[in-house]
Amino acid sequence: TGKTHLAVERMCAHSGGMMGFPLRLLAREVYDRVVALKGAPQVALVTGEERIIPPGARFFLCTAESMVTDRTFPFVAIDEGQMGADPERGHVFTNAMLHIRGTAETMILGAETLRPVLQRLLPDAQIVGRPRFSKLGWTEPRKLSRLPARSAIVAFTAEDVYALAEALRRHKGGAAVVMGGLSPRTRNAQVALYQSGEVDYLVATDAIGMGLNMDIAHVAFASLSKFDGRRHRRLRPAEMAQIAGRAGRHQRDGSFGTVQLGRSDEPGSGSPAFTEAEIAAIENHEFAPLQGLVWRNARLDFSSLHRLVMSLEATPTSPDLWRGDDAIDLQVLKQLAGEPWVMERAHGKPALMRLWAACGLPDYRR
Repeated sequence: TGKTHLAVERMCAHSGGMMGFPLRLLAREVYDRVVALKGAPQVALVTGEERIIPPGARFFLCTAESMVTDRTFPFVAIDEGQMGADPERGHVFTNAMLHIRGTAETMILGAETLRPVLQRLLPDAQIVGRPRFSKLGWTEPRKLSRLPARSAIVAFTAEDVYALAEALRRHKGGAAVVMGGLSPRTRNAQVALYQSGEVDYLVATDAIGMGLNMDIAHVAFASLSKFDGRRHRRLRPAEMAQIAGRAGRHQRDGSFGTVQLGRSDEPGSGSPAFTEAEIAAIENHEFAPLQGLVWRNARLDFSSLHRLVMSLEATPTSPDLWRGDDAIDLQVLKQLAGEPWVMERAHGKPALMRLWAACGLPDYRR
């Protein structure tokens, strides 16, 4: 629908701005676009992995967790606002939508499912619809060797991604691989490999569902279920559509379906199947609206370690906001709060703020 393109245009019309994205790869893609428009000295990239901040930078492209809060910007945009319903990261997006503002203009980009809850939480917001110009249609399952050129195959484990890429290399000569576990440099090189046309196939995790603008004609699902950190479950129709929607851009139609792995006469082989209701929902863009957003108190009390934990465990007052389970940073804080050496040092606001910042460090062991 071109939402991100519109937001980039609006930001570049201001004297400065910041955009928050759900993916490092998406932040990097938009960073490259803004650098081409404004020049590298004007543009910053801030993610959990990369920090490129020129001294005079006026345009900041960030992951939602890394959005800059110690300075103001004329323009602010939060991308994929429906991520506010995500059990693990939702509170970050909700906090940004409720509290981070541009001094001149703020844009929240998101799926239609976000509209009702956003209207209740931010009644003064002006909501503008952006229709999709291209059609998205379901096709029958195909074998890996029969997939059309410019296809993306989506799997949900690193093992499956690499196995599919190897099979495509044998059948088709090559494939690019995109998933969250790759280093920024490797990931960027793989995207460039596909975008340049050097290879015609892309194998990826559902990371590509978050608004990546790539030249994809067909999206093939190797599976319709994934482990979401708690349990193995079938994808929701809105999640299927988010991924399938990478096929076809602007006025060029796209298609989606499943990929048939192995011989159909082998027990347990074949392909996962969409239901008729799922196909209809994806093709017509009709999904159940979000009932609420995941929330965590952002007004923290740093007067003592106990009060810090208490403020993080506060409950929301609005029925549209739900307190999710403890995120990993709060679990780490609670674990450390019982350590004698931490209790000895955690006195005074600067020390507590440093402790809380340390709890938010990504787990780089993987």
